[in-house]
Amino acid sequence: MTQHRKIALIGTGLMGIPMGLNLMRAGYELRAWNRSPQRAAPLVAAGATLAPTAAEAVTGADVIITMLSDGFATATLFEDAAFVSALSAKPLWLDMSSAKPEHARALSERLAAHGVACLDAPVSGGTKGAEAASLAIMVGGAAEAFDAARPVFEAMGRPVHVGPSGCGQLAKLANQTIVAVTIGAVAEAMLLIERGGADPAAVRAALKGGFADSVILQQHGARMSAGNFEPGGLSKFQRKDLDNTLAEAATLGLELPATQAVRDRFDHFIEEMGGADLDHSGLYLELKARNGLT
Repeated sequence: MTQHRKIALIGTGLMGIPMGLNLMRAGYELRAWNRSPQRAAPLVAAGATLAPTAAEAVTGADVIITMLSDGFATATLFEDAAFVSALSAKPLWLDMSSAKPEHARALSERLAAHGVACLDAPVSGGTKGAEAASLAIMVGGAAEAFDAARPVFEAMGRPVHVGPSGCGQLAKLANQTIVAVTIGAVAEAMLLIERGGADPAAVRAALKGGFADSVILQQHGARMSAGNFEPGGLSKFQRKDLDNTLAEAATLGLELPATQAVRDRFDHFIEEMGGADLDHSGLYLELKARNGLT
C-alpha cells in the first residue's frame, strides 16, 4: 500500500478528527463524511474533501475507515443503495469503531458477499493518543488484509493483529473492562488520599514506577483532583462498552462481578447525575456523591 492512496473517513467526532489529520500528515488523500458536516471543519481546513453523502465519500476510495458510535450506526450505512453500489470497487474496510464482536463478524460476512475485505480495528488511547498518533490498535480479521492495511494503521498508532474477525472488538472489550475497573480503583484511592490529608499529586509521584502506577492513575488521577471532566472518553460510551463486555461474557457463560459493579456505577452517574457527556474519569463524582460529598 502506497503512501498516497485515497481514504474515505466516515465519522469525524472526538477521535475521528485527529486520526484524519494524522492520515493526511502521512500523505494520504482524505475524503470525509459526517452526519453533522460542521464537525468535519478541522479536516477540511487541513485539506480534506467533505463529501455530502457517505456514498460519495467512499466512491473511488481505496480504503474506508469507519469511526462511528457502534455497530448499529455502521449498519445504517447499508440502507443507502448508492453506498452499497460504491463497494463494487472493493475497497479495504477498516472498522475502527467500538462495537460488539458479533457485529464485527456480521459486518465482515456482509462485506465478504461484496468481495470487500474487512478488519475490525478498535482503538485505545483516547483523544491524546489520537492526536499523538500513538493509539493502541487491536485488529481482527484475515492476516493478509492486516498486512495490506498496516501502513494506514501505522499513521495513527501501533497496530497488532490479535486474531480472526471479531477478535479486535473482543480485545477492545477487555481493554475497556480494565480501564473502567481501574478508574473505579483510582477514584477510591484519590478520595482516600484527599480526605486523609495527603497531597494527591505527591502521592501519584510516589507511586510512579511501582506496581500501582498506570496512565489512568497519572492522567485521570490528576483530572479527579483538579475537577476537570472535560470529555476525552465519554461516560456514555464507557457504559456502552461495559454493556457489550457483559453481553459477550454471558454468551461464554462467564460472570464478571467487578465489571458489573462498575457498570452499574456508570449507569447511576449517567442516568441520575447527568454525567453522560462528561469524561469517564467523572466516575469520581459518583463516588463523592455516594459518600455525601460535593
